[in-house]
Amino acid sequence: RHILTKKSTKRKRHLREPSMVAACDSAMVRRMLPYS
Repeated sequence: RHILTKKSTKRKRHLREPSMVAACDSAMVRRMLPYS
């Protein structure tokens, strides 16, 4: 998995569930990237 280090543990737990989350989450991750 990419840049999980920048996420909080709470978000990591969500990402860990089904991998389908990663698909819709990648867009959000990209938006958060500049701010993290």
